Amino acid sequence: MQRRTFLQKLILAASTFGVASIPYAVARILAPQQTQPFSRHLRPPGALLSETDFVKACIGCGLCGEICPPKCIEFDKREGGFALNAPYIDPENKACILCMKCTEVCPTEALTEIPRDQVKMGVAQIDRSACYPWVDRGVCGACVAICPLGKKAIAFEFADMYRPFTKEDGCVGCGMCVEICPHPSLPIRIVEMGESVIAQHSV
Repeated sequence: MQRRTFLQKLILAASTFGVASIPYAVARILAPQQTQPFSRHLRPPGALLSETDFVKACIGCGLCGEICPPKCIEFDKREGGFALNAPYIDPENKACILCMKCTEVCPTEALTEIPRDQVKMGVAQIDRSACYPWVDRGVCGACVAICPLGKKAIAFEFADMYRPFTKEDGCVGCGMCVEICPHPSLPIRIVEMGESVIAQHSV
């Protein structure tokens, strides 16, 4: 009788847990799908390059955000499907410092441990029609000074020490330059890998 009672309680507890977890399981699928701008919605360093693979691998545990020293990692609240609660970074608010701690605690293959110079979050694109040094409105150099990868990623144009340019083969798209840029129009942003590092204009 004791064994039968124990089994009945065990089955009841398992059933209760299963039923209670259904709303959380389906929430990621039922949430409305919305598309965020790439420049303000970067996946953390070490993320799978395929967005589809990344959101499928991520379980939304939040460990990456908890361990992040600058607290730059935010979580999708309105993305539909498996993207709900997936981590992202908006460098206009707070950029990634490439400490790589998030890759150390991720329990899945969504984020993998790699050298920080091999990160591929994106690439910094500079709008030379808005950047103060490029339009002779003053000097700055904040983006070059703050870059965690130094001159491997961004440097000053030769013979003009205050006009910055991005190095496509060195920039990893951490967004530190975006966060530090003092210009209100933000002449620097992060774009997808392979895009031009210089903003193009139709006029």
